[in-house]
Amino acid sequence: MYYAYLLQCADNTIYAGYTNDLSQRIKAHNNGIGAKYTRSRLPVKLMYYEGFTSKSEALKREATLKRLSRKQKIKLIEDFQIDPH
Repeated sequence: MYYAYLLQCADNTIYAGYTNDLSQRIKAHNNGIGAKYTRSRLPVKLMYYEGFTSKSEALKREATLKRLSRKQKIKLIEDFQIDPH
């Protein structure tokens, strides 16, 4: 399974990414191993994600998420409920 996701950074910016292991990727971001963008904006919090069966689908969605305005990203986050399990 592949995922496209949105993180809220400590400076309140929103970062979009993709991964094949969501929990490990969030840990990596918070350990400063993630993207350069998030390293200086720790900690980060997972706010939104979508699952895909292929890497190409996840990459396409990540690209779409990156192009959204901040307002559109916030709307996605507000409408999304993270499953605690």
